[in-house]
Amino acid sequence: MGCVAHVPIARHLLRARDLADTRYSETLTVADMAAAASLSPAHFSRRFKAVFGESPHQYLLTRRLERAAALLLATDWTVTAIGVAVGVRSIGSFTTSFRRMYGMTPQTYRAAHLPAARLVRIPRCVAMAYARPRNRTFREDTASPAA
Repeated sequence: MGCVAHVPIARHLLRARDLADTRYSETLTVADMAAAASLSPAHFSRRFKAVFGESPHQYLLTRRLERAAALLLATDWTVTAIGVAVGVRSIGSFTTSFRRMYGMTPQTYRAAHLPAARLVRIPRCVAMAYARPRNRTFREDTASPAA
């Protein structure tokens, strides 16, 4: 007879959280997340909130809003396009949720956080050269060769 390993419930909950983190832009339901955790939706919701401090729905919404905030700063997409890209169904509820989380509308958020490139007072090529990673792909010996 083989021994069946017991997998802690936290591991199952991490699978569901990973699903929300990677597929936030898709139409995910609590039932989908519960299935990833191999739990019933009701039990999953209770355990998820106990472990992560927020409901699965709220966690997914938070991921979407965080990604939307990043897109507002990194792209010139419209708020509607960003809402669609992060998987919200209603732009009105998206704007309301965004305001609740960030204290301002998406448009105001974008205007309040100017891209760093606009603030740089040196030529862009100099800024890019200075910011370039200093990783070396070849070996530089500092020791003298052995005699």
